[in-house]
Amino acid sequence: MTQTIRRNGTGVRRQAAAQGRAGQVRKARARTSGLFDRIMTALPFTQEQWHRFFTVLILAVALVIVVVIARLSGATTMAEQYFAQVAANAGFKVVNVVPRGTVRLNEARIYEVALGREDLSMVLVDLDALRTELLALNWVADARVSRQLPDTLVIDIIEREPHAVLRRADRLVLIDATGAELEPIAASSVGEMLVISGEGAQGQVQALDDLLDNAPALVPLIKGAEWVGNRRWNLTFRTDQQLALPEGEDRASAALISFAQADGVHRLVGGEVVRFDMRNAPRMFLSVPGRAESELDLHDGEDS
Repeated sequence: MTQTIRRNGTGVRRQAAAQGRAGQVRKARARTSGLFDRIMTALPFTQEQWHRFFTVLILAVALVIVVVIARLSGATTMAEQYFAQVAANAGFKVVNVVPRGTVRLNEARIYEVALGREDLSMVLVDLDALRTELLALNWVADARVSRQLPDTLVIDIIEREPHAVLRRADRLVLIDATGAELEPIAASSVGEMLVISGEGAQGQVQALDDLLDNAPALVPLIKGAEWVGNRRWNLTFRTDQQLALPEGEDRASAALISFAQADGVHRLVGGEVVRFDMRNAPRMFLSVPGRAESELDLHDGEDS
């Protein structure tokens, strides 16, 4: 019997060719990877920034898919929830809150408002609604909220400025120039601040400022202002002397100016008079302990 022996030459050549092709592929991949690395290194971006870029790209693709699904199915709410979940899973979730501009406001209140939500996905944070909640805080005059992707809310606060102290029946309260209440204050902390009292006085803060602007030299000498009968002011000086002003904005302003002029001549504040009554200006009635009430006509500057 004749036996035919077959050589395996073709298989060896194929194997060698396959190995050659594999080597070429590896070299090509190495060259491509090296080129990609060089390009990535040459561009002015950090690895973290590249990571954010690709994350945003993935989210953008997901958003397109969500929009298509929503349009086809009409289930927009479900699509929004799905996208929010995708974003949160990708790291776009509120983790950090950065308050700026706070001096007197307790920052814990800001954290409470910003983080006290059921869903903290960055894409579902309603910046306008959050700002509205912040404006409800006593010390906040204005607020701006912005996203800093992927996980930070930046909150810029403009605080109200303490302007005076409002005396209530049971406590003292700091108020700003609009009369808005800020926080309770101890009597020992009032210092040189003006103390305002009387029913309805909280709504008259700006009117009082306008009145006192007529006699700036007297302002440092005044420690209290009482809104009487919801119609006029009694001013108390730091010497505990009292000045009763008439009703009406114009009459009160004229009376205060007249008193300031008389004080410049007669040094009334700090003298023996305990009460100056100008409700019938330009006449001023003076009360001195142990004496009968006297009258000063500010038109001619002489006692009558």
